[in-house]
Amino acid sequence: MDTSSKAMNENTLAGLHEGTRLAIVVVTYNSAEVIGGLLNSLPSGLTGLGDTEVVIVDNNSRDTSVEIAASHPVGVRIIQTGRNAGYAAAINAADASIDAEKNLLILNPDIRLEPGCALTLMEQLRDPAIGLAVPQLLHEDGSTAHSLRREPSLITSWSDSLLGTSLAGRLGLGEIVKDEGMYRSGGPVDWASGAALAISARARKAVGKWDETFFLYSEEVDYMERVRRCGLKVAFQPAARAIHIGGEYHGNTGLSALMTSNRIHYYGRHHGAAATFLFRLGIITGEVMRYGLGPGHRAALSAALRPHLEYRAALQR
Repeated sequence: MDTSSKAMNENTLAGLHEGTRLAIVVVTYNSAEVIGGLLNSLPSGLTGLGDTEVVIVDNNSRDTSVEIAASHPVGVRIIQTGRNAGYAAAINAADASIDAEKNLLILNPDIRLEPGCALTLMEQLRDPAIGLAVPQLLHEDGSTAHSLRREPSLITSWSDSLLGTSLAGRLGLGEIVKDEGMYRSGGPVDWASGAALAISARARKAVGKWDETFFLYSEEVDYMERVRRCGLKVAFQPAARAIHIGGEYHGNTGLSALMTSNRIHYYGRHHGAAATFLFRLGIITGEVMRYGLGPGHRAALSAALRPHLEYRAALQR
């Protein structure tokens, strides 16, 4: 190989890896049942990426989450918060320890990356207009998870409550996006499930820290709104695929209450008192209509009827 060809190949390789320096961030809290599966999926999920590191932030798990992560052959760096600090605080702890020039791939411990998922997301982040990219999430049976969302509004609140989230989504009125064409083609979105998301180094610098007042739920809504406010896009890339087990909040009344409280808290940050009252009333109406369907709805109703409360004490025990 002559000198000019060698230089060209080196430049090509440098171009391929430019912008692909990546840190994977995973927050664990009593995640022993699922963290091993995520770590097992990383070698194939990170195919094509050379400069990567895996950072586990543990929120004082009482199970063997830390031991499983520390002994896994994929190799991880562990940060222990020493308390149940919340999701946003744990991400901030990782972010502060990672080179500012790296992109981040934030994953829930119950995510399983499909082959090449991370590289596809990193290629999406090469576009300077995009600050954050999310993959296609699949259920365990391989079906599409409707992970895309519209910005919360009075229309989404009342449509979801009166019509139900399924019908409201199909009509394009609810918070959940159910347009199957969007899940096939991809493109810009308001926000998406925070179970798996890639953040560019440029967005990290522009947006700053995650808001720790949310503790859990709505922190990703807030972060993606701030990405958009900085003039960057949130992009859905269906060619990047990951399986999400998920669904814990459905059977946990504390989490149902916290999700509801934080939805109202987030909306109230961006709208006046009258609009926030109507948004809250929409949620209350929906939970009253579904009161008999289970304790989760009753917990959500209780949370919606109160001012924004901190549910951390119960969750931290």
